Amino acid sequence: MKHEMQILQEAARRFGPLCVGLDTDPSYIPQNILKGFRSPAEAVLAYNKAILERVVRDGSACCFKIQAAYYEAMGLQGMDVFAQTVRAVRDAGFVAISDVKRGDIAASAQAYARAHFSGDFETDIITVNPYMGFDTLEPFTQMCVAQKKGVFVLLRTSNPGAADIEQKDLAQGGRVLDCVGAELNRIVEKTQSDFPEQTCSCVGAVVGCTHKDDAEFLRKAYPKIFFLIPGYGAQGGDAEICATLLREAGGVVNSSRGILCAYKKDSSLSEKLASDSLTMEDIAESAARAAVASKKDLARFV
Repeated sequence: MKHEMQILQEAARRFGPLCVGLDTDPSYIPQNILKGFRSPAEAVLAYNKAILERVVRDGSACCFKIQAAYYEAMGLQGMDVFAQTVRAVRDAGFVAISDVKRGDIAASAQAYARAHFSGDFETDIITVNPYMGFDTLEPFTQMCVAQKKGVFVLLRTSNPGAADIEQKDLAQGGRVLDCVGAELNRIVEKTQSDFPEQTCSCVGAVVGCTHKDDAEFLRKAYPKIFFLIPGYGAQGGDAEICATLLREAGGVVNSSRGILCAYKKDSSLSEKLASDSLTMEDIAESAARAAVASKKDLARFV
């Protein structure tokens, strides 16, 4: 039986590497649509489902990422919408990546792993943070092996402030990200040995496409690691940098706002936007067009 990272790698090769981020803030939804729902959370769920269903129809995405913070900010109802969104992605036959960036001491990490690999919030793959120490990763990787799930470990993130920690030089030589990468490489080799018939480990890395200088180095340094690549589109990352990171084991390229808010820059909808007459169908169609355009953009170099 395949683990979820293997399934994702195969989906990326079949459909292309685009990952659509359902990182939906209620402020993204036009007011004329928002006021038709009983709550912002209810509107977000309808927004997510409309975009999911329309993007899936075109076959332009290989997976969907759901950023938990947007849903946590909406309270209990928001977390229910988070669970329903993850479930909708999985029910559609796609890999769901829950972007939760968990990282804590062993007992707490075990609880986080149970929370996202079983029960109400069960997903396929999660993101985790290694900066409390590498022992904090063990509960996640152990459960991935046991339940055939997946984790992406933060390595080189897309935000400008990443350099404050990830690029810091160490007394023993190298940078913080080199230290994390070396340990991650060891974990990947160990976990891949648990699935010798599969072409990638159940453990991958988060590597942003906003750092051109690091892209070539990181792909050469870690050829066997499957990457989750944020930063494409709204954050300034481009397809050429993505192409470098997509070599070897490959990866998926996330785009969130560029697709969720595509209607704001869609000239065909300018009159409706100005007159507050946009429909959910208009937004979903615009998102689908943006996803197709992103897929084509990435294909120019891949």
